[in-house]
Amino acid sequence: MTNNDIVQKLWNLCDVLRDDGINYSDYVTELVLLLFIKMVHENTEAGTLKKHPLPIGCRWQDISDKSGINLLNDYKAILFALSTGKRLEADPENPGQTKEVQVHEDPLISAIYADAQTRLREPRHLEQMIKTLDQIDWFSAAKDGLGDLYEGLLEKNASETKSGAGQYFTPRALINSMVRCMKPQVGEVIQDPAAGTAGFLVAADQYMREQTDDYFDLNSKQSEFQKNKAFVGVELVPNTRRLALMNCLLHGMEGDDEGVIHLGNALGDAGKALEGADIILANPPFGTSKGGEASNTRDDLTYKTGNKQLAFLQHIYRNLKPGGRAAVVLPDNVLFEAGVGTDVRRDLMNKCNLHTILRLPTGIFYAQGVKTNVLFFTKGSTTDKHQEENCTENVWVFDLRTNMPSFGKRTPFGNSDIGFTQQDFGLDPHLGAFEKVFDPVGRELSRQQDIATILAARTQGEYSFGAEQIAVDKQAAVENENVDDKLLHSRWRCFSREWIANTKGDSLDISWLKDKDSVDAADLPEPAVLAMEAKDELTAALSELDELLAALEGVN
Repeated sequence: MTNNDIVQKLWNLCDVLRDDGINYSDYVTELVLLLFIKMVHENTEAGTLKKHPLPIGCRWQDISDKSGINLLNDYKAILFALSTGKRLEADPENPGQTKEVQVHEDPLISAIYADAQTRLREPRHLEQMIKTLDQIDWFSAAKDGLGDLYEGLLEKNASETKSGAGQYFTPRALINSMVRCMKPQVGEVIQDPAAGTAGFLVAADQYMREQTDDYFDLNSKQSEFQKNKAFVGVELVPNTRRLALMNCLLHGMEGDDEGVIHLGNALGDAGKALEGADIILANPPFGTSKGGEASNTRDDLTYKTGNKQLAFLQHIYRNLKPGGRAAVVLPDNVLFEAGVGTDVRRDLMNKCNLHTILRLPTGIFYAQGVKTNVLFFTKGSTTDKHQEENCTENVWVFDLRTNMPSFGKRTPFGNSDIGFTQQDFGLDPHLGAFEKVFDPVGRELSRQQDIATILAARTQGEYSFGAEQIAVDKQAAVENENVDDKLLHSRWRCFSREWIANTKGDSLDISWLKDKDSVDAADLPEPAVLAMEAKDELTAALSELDELLAALEGVN
């Protein structure tokens, strides 16, 4: 049984929850409250977790052999105990009365199960869920990691629900690619101020585990740092934070007293309290704060704005340590928005070396049609990490959007059936081409001085996905001025900071290839012809309506 098979089997349990009146949006929360207890049991049995994190009396074996109303009542009591750290027991000194007994003082478990309660009303439904979980081949699942299985469930939820849950889930292929480009190193502090279900942090942890034999190459001090201090995230939504904390714990990431993921708003006190980071990986929420500028309570951000992405971007580049590096997913409007947008971009390029922009295809996030990019930058310049002015010299742009497939549920981003295969690049079917030009050196580099090595080795020109056959955008006259014919068709171009300032007015909306779906105004018919065609279509439609009305009158 593959992980995908198990994920589907788990997802099918949502039918059981539906039969008990559980809302669609609550499926995953309800399921994972039980699933986490089971996964902790399996991880402990397999030796992945050194000690059982759940208190005695609140473990899988305490519910797996029960049935009926006793099972449901015991399960409710377990959730209460995990949430509060206390359990009600019969008071031997006062017959017929109960007293509170302390069962655990683990702040992480309390955070995971904060305010946890089941909405299940029928014991038989709980029995069915327990029976199904016991029937799963957990040995097979454990080979790929139970944490990865949990991630698969989160991804399934993001792709299946219509409620906007996908806002919390960045495509795994993109996350892994961004992590590989950032090359996190042991001893670095890695943050995500909009953590969602902690995908970026988990991927960074897994990357470093692969480099260090699952941290066995580290001494005890280094191991302790990786487990408790290396990763910090902030999440605003309590239920999403619950999922994130579970995700981290199942991957062996414990964090501080609040866990890896802190509850709060990165645009408020929680973000202000964060210490400097070596690496920030993030996909901030899209849109405008409902409360406008009032939703951003930070008094340390220079440019006040109700645009959440612009506010998050300020937080990110301000919170990087000198020499720190970041990769951030942002929508197109951040690249060209005037006013405060221009001020933020200019400040970013002054204080950081904005060295790379990846133009992503549409359809890879839940909000169809949203055009996004990944911005890669380092704090300071390539020669001086403490420099705060004129740090950006050149911006390299990779166009993975123009004439690309339309991605969605049926054609997921990272699907090897579309575009390049793993054999072509050894990395990812879509992002492999970008990764090869991002770091042509191909060594395990990190730190500030290594960025200079990577940038020095770059050369313009990359022609994957039929780029040589794509027409040049006639409207992009400034991008294509004084460029040789071959480079005009490249997906990988370099633009100087001076050119961006003088020619684009500090806009980063840089494109030069003509998209197959775009319509060139020069190729359109004359306005009179277009008007006549529209009139003919309307006349035909009115005629059909007249015929329909006549038919209806005949019936009556």
